[in-house]
Amino acid sequence: MAASQHARFALVLATAVCTSAAVAKLPPPSEEAKAKAAEAAAKTAWSGKVEAYQLCRSQDTVAAAYFADMKKAGKDAKQPVATPACADPGPFVYAPLAAAPAAAASGPAVAVAKP
Repeated sequence: MAASQHARFALVLATAVCTSAAVAKLPPPSEEAKAKAAEAAAKTAWSGKVEAYQLCRSQDTVAAAYFADMKKAGKDAKQPVATPACADPGPFVYAPLAAAPAAAASGPAVAVAKP
């Protein structure tokens, strides 16, 4: 049993060494790849906002139907809890940060201290 554990350990170790060697040889991502990744992250965040908006709208619909059914049945329902209105995120618009390259081109800020 100890021999099989040693064999597994050796296999895991060899896999880790090969994987780390392959990762170490990857070149850094290009500016285009970084821009695409930033756009993908922005689109993912927007998708999350759209999903939250759709969930909010469906919850409002269900709550309205519940209170209408309770009123039609003549039952007294508790007043609904006040919640913020559903915020529509609108269409996806990607606007990369244009101010960051302009600030980098002007050079670093130098602090001047009085003697």
